[in-house]
Amino acid sequence: MSETLSLQAASEQAAARVMARADQLAALSETPDGLTRVYLSPQHLQANRLVGSWMAEAGMQVRQDAVGNICGRYEGERPGAPALLLGSHLDTVRNAGRYDGMLGVLTAIEVVQALQQQGRRLPLALEVVGFGDEEGTRFGITLLGSRGLTGSWPQAWLAQTDAQGVSVAQAMRDAGLDPAQIHQAARAAGEIAAYLELHIEQGPCLEQTGLALGVVQAINGARRLNCRFTGEAGHAGTVPMQHRKDALAAAAEWMVFVERTAGRQGGNLVATVGDVQCAPGAVNVIPGEVRLSLDIRGPQDAPLAALLQTLLAEAEAIAGRRRLQFDAQEYYHIGATPCDARLQTALERAVQQVQGRSLSLPSGAGHDAIAMAERWPVGMLFVRCKGGVSHHPAEAVTTQDVALAIAAYHQVVTDLAQGG
Repeated sequence: MSETLSLQAASEQAAARVMARADQLAALSETPDGLTRVYLSPQHLQANRLVGSWMAEAGMQVRQDAVGNICGRYEGERPGAPALLLGSHLDTVRNAGRYDGMLGVLTAIEVVQALQQQGRRLPLALEVVGFGDEEGTRFGITLLGSRGLTGSWPQAWLAQTDAQGVSVAQAMRDAGLDPAQIHQAARAAGEIAAYLELHIEQGPCLEQTGLALGVVQAINGARRLNCRFTGEAGHAGTVPMQHRKDALAAAAEWMVFVERTAGRQGGNLVATVGDVQCAPGAVNVIPGEVRLSLDIRGPQDAPLAALLQTLLAEAEAIAGRRRLQFDAQEYYHIGATPCDARLQTALERAVQQVQGRSLSLPSGAGHDAIAMAERWPVGMLFVRCKGGVSHHPAEAVTTQDVALAIAAYHQVVTDLAQGG
């Protein structure tokens, strides 16, 4: 019992430290009235130095890699052993919250800190990474930091420019990095055993279930399309109802079908029409053309493809019944990223121990784990966030939930590092 109490007290102290450090990082912003920290900005480099100092305090050897990720290594029982990699990102969207990304880095440091305080080494080394760019806020390139680590950084990215016309290559030079040395950030497959990422849920499922922690089964795949119904504009007063080719009425019928069909599918599939543009857009003219977006997501590719086929077939049928035309063009396609089954099991075991039961759920948002899964097994642990709010200053977690997360994270890391 006393050992359990001491572990609980240690987790609570660690959680309080995480919350205080999240506040410190939130002060490193390019805007005084809202958190914004983008790749290779002065604030990003300041965050790297600050996080690097915390890594060093926890007993890690610290370095900034060739693409600007901050990395710390806590050596294993045998020097040069493969590493269990823990981390998330330190960049933000504009006017962001203070936990998206940062919570995963700070809790990982606490896992290592606990081992150092115990004077304990594991069969695997532990490494913590604060990725420099996951959000893509500055250059419109997502997963830039993690793709540096996996060696899948396209050369064309160097020419990409930000809103001020500064290229990635120039930004790297301004930050003291050499664009010609990007390849040095890539890690050999045998150097890393697996990747674990702790992250706020960015959704309401854990809160609605009354649980602090959940285990991610997969990161949703996504399809995005530009769609269009083309009918015939006409006078709102003179064209009889039975003669109309109303593109907006067709689009509205389809939008209701999209909502109902996705809702009946199960399997955590979601579909959204988020943008509608109607032409000519006059109060006294029958709409002749409607352009609308379609975003569908799900944790498995086959059901996602089947849903898309069903939705597009119905759009064609609606257009046919109404004597209109329908066309759609897919402009974004990313496959689902399943989390490793063994890592899911280990995470579920740890979560069950600290909160009594575990919940498996998908991630509707993208994460660095997408890139990492191309080379290594990945697992993700979600932490409840208030109201499911994310990418917003109101983003919030509780110290109690963070303490539970640290306890589960510590358990799963030690179990996996010892072959569990």
